[in-house]
Amino acid sequence: MADDFSDADLTLLINQNSEYPDQVWYTIAAFLSVVGFFQWGLFLHSKFARRGRHEFDEETAITNGGHEKFSLRRIPLAIINFYRVVAFRWTLEIGQSYTLNMAEVCVTMAYIALLLIYAFINTTSIEGQKLDIIFWCNRIGILASSQFPIVTALGTKNNIVSLITGISYDRLNYIHRMMARTCFMLLWVHAAGEIVSTPEYAWLRAGITAMVAFSILIIVSLRPVRTQAYELFFYIHFLGVGIFLVGGYFHTSGAHGSYWIWPSFVIWASDRFIRMVRFVVFNHSYFGFKSGTGTMDAATELLSEDLIRLRLRRPSHFHWSPGQSAYLTMPSVSTLPFEAHPFTIASFDSSLLSTASAEDQSSGEVLGSSAPFWKELVFFVNVQGGFTKKLKEVAAKKGTVKVFVDGPYGPSPDLGSYDTSVLVAGGSGVSYTLPVFLNIIERVRKGKSSCKRVVFIWSIRGADYIQWIEEALTKAVQLAPPSLTVSIRIFITAPSSTVQPNPSREDDSSISSSTEKKGSPGHTIIRKDSLSLSFMSLRGVKMENGRPNLDALLREEVDATSGRMSVSVCGSQGIARSVRHALRFPVSGPSSILSGGPSVTLHVESFGYA
Repeated sequence: MADDFSDADLTLLINQNSEYPDQVWYTIAAFLSVVGFFQWGLFLHSKFARRGRHEFDEETAITNGGHEKFSLRRIPLAIINFYRVVAFRWTLEIGQSYTLNMAEVCVTMAYIALLLIYAFINTTSIEGQKLDIIFWCNRIGILASSQFPIVTALGTKNNIVSLITGISYDRLNYIHRMMARTCFMLLWVHAAGEIVSTPEYAWLRAGITAMVAFSILIIVSLRPVRTQAYELFFYIHFLGVGIFLVGGYFHTSGAHGSYWIWPSFVIWASDRFIRMVRFVVFNHSYFGFKSGTGTMDAATELLSEDLIRLRLRRPSHFHWSPGQSAYLTMPSVSTLPFEAHPFTIASFDSSLLSTASAEDQSSGEVLGSSAPFWKELVFFVNVQGGFTKKLKEVAAKKGTVKVFVDGPYGPSPDLGSYDTSVLVAGGSGVSYTLPVFLNIIERVRKGKSSCKRVVFIWSIRGADYIQWIEEALTKAVQLAPPSLTVSIRIFITAPSSTVQPNPSREDDSSISSSTEKKGSPGHTIIRKDSLSLSFMSLRGVKMENGRPNLDALLREEVDATSGRMSVSVCGSQGIARSVRHALRFPVSGPSSILSGGPSVTLHVESFGYA
């Protein structure tokens, strides 16, 4: 420590290092409370909102095919939609695969500014030395260390931040990475100051070891590395965090700051304990708690060169809601036996569509049929590298794998109070939109939803992809009540694919036959003639060649709708970007709302690596 650093400076330094991290925490807690208040308020409003009968109703019906005249009564709704567009649909686009909305950008800038302000204010010593290195060097380290508990919590599946804010853990993952990288930068500033101003001590070596581990962890957590080598990231993240926290604990114990470190171990251990309990409960047949319930063996099907369908009989005790995901552990496929990979549950936990024939019910392997969507747990797996590449080798042989299920996780969209719901998917993104689509129809049938129109848009490479889900879509359309208008728009993007015109409805009787073929190992039943023609003849079904013009499609729905409208999208970053762009001003602007246009809510569920 510098020779001119007095006892008064030391006392001031100790007080500031104790008070400032607490004040940062108070600020963060206040922000989370405000976010939670609005999130849960919107949730409750959506949960209990019902059409009609309110003297002051935000949403009014369309009159003579157009929106109602300009109304100042809709100013509050216009303000809300203005906020939605600016915060979540204006984006900062980095390259082809990385997008930050303005809410994330603002939160990032505010968080960095908060820590820097507290790091460098009041750093003048008693002797008048401005920006005294002893002040800011020590304080910046304590401030960064004080963030470890919340950074750890944001990286877990079961965390209190999600409970307070109502935001799912996967959406908080960006905040987890942002806060970790901010602390990383601050800690290297702290380390540089310590190396310059402090002689060699054992606690200094512990700090250097922790920072080396943290540096490696930050490098492998970058999106290109996570995308190309997820398993590498998984292993290094697990080991690196442990080394970093242990080294940080011993480093800060000399400055009496280790009380910020040990809660991270408690938070991580609590999450692992909860996940372990769920793991045992959901896979209890493996642990001998109950016999005769069958196994968790999953059948694999290679639907295309880059897509696998994974099917396993759903345990009777396992329930989920549309849009939720589960973590799958496959010891025979993964490099390490405890690897867990997240996938959206593509099947529907309901008896709405359970009208399969007795033959289908007795057979567990119906390739090309979508019957499993209401009888089993179904997952679509995009083939990349590493784990999924190994799984593809199993699927190519139509083999089975033992699967442990941990879930479900994530929120389920509540669309019951929306007049119009638009679902947009690209490729395997249908694993999210299909259960939501089926859920809307079921809730309307039961009188639990005020939805009047649902639009299902799916962009696929080839027409044969329709066989993945055609039976589910066919039955859903047939079961839709008269009060619900169903529109299914399917776009075939492969240039070699052609779509035949929809056959007339009189031809339905001539296309109901199917052939079955037994062959190959396991006597798999293969349906060569599916319901393609009868599916295309259904009212509201339209198939087209080329990529969907989402801007025109969504503008058309907005122009035809009044009241509340929900748009949910699951697909590549390109599809998500297109939907965001389409729902900016003026389509969802204040002028549209004030003129009677719909209040549009957007939910983006982009697949890929977070």
